[in-house]
Amino acid sequence: MDTFYFIFGFALFIILISIRQVNQYQKGVKFMLGKYIGTMEPGWRLVFPIIQSYQKVDMRIKAVDVPNQEAITKDNISVGVNAVIYYKVQDANKVILEVENYFYAISQLAQTTMRNVVGQVDLDELLSKRDRVSENIRNIIDIATDPWGIKVSNVELKDISLPEEMKRVIGKQAEAEREKRAIIIKAEGEVIAANNMAKAAETLASADGALHLRTLQTINDISSDQSNTIVFAVPLEILRAFEKYGKKQA
Repeated sequence: MDTFYFIFGFALFIILISIRQVNQYQKGVKFMLGKYIGTMEPGWRLVFPIIQSYQKVDMRIKAVDVPNQEAITKDNISVGVNAVIYYKVQDANKVILEVENYFYAISQLAQTTMRNVVGQVDLDELLSKRDRVSENIRNIIDIATDPWGIKVSNVELKDISLPEEMKRVIGKQAEAEREKRAIIIKAEGEVIAANNMAKAAETLASADGALHLRTLQTINDISSDQSNTIVFAVPLEILRAFEKYGKKQA
């Protein structure tokens, strides 16, 4: 009888110390005598000591902050680029069996991929089409990490730093572009104004008395301000008429 209680108590003790908890956001990779035997789902699971072992794998989305990388664009301009990579483990057993440290491996892969992709585009394309460059990086990393059981969901380029001399060149280029647009807009305005003035002159010339009415309207507008001085230009024909009239009277 004592033997039965001893065996029962010993078995109960073994079971109690063998209980392992796998949280909802985790999965467990289980080994028997060093050999992979299955994946443990969330909950309480038995892992017998000595002969069995396991490793937990976090299945949530993770973010890898890729440090600043010095790269040279296709047009031979040195830039600094950093990014954030979002990925998720899809196959728990592969991230344990196929790669030693998947977090470190993704970070290293992302650094080399960023430098390679930046080297394939011009500076203008890197600055203006950042989303497309990010998507190219994501595709390359996602394909490379498929054998590891990892899905890369997104890559975001955080910052692109330029040398100081290149910043000055871009600033001058932007200023020249603004001046160019201002000159074009001004020239277009002058063309429109000239066309309108030509149409107005044509209308005034075609209607009898229209020019005189316009002149009187302009004089009325000017005379509203008492500080203005109005000088009339009398045509020579009128002066000569007065001269002839004076000679006849004499």
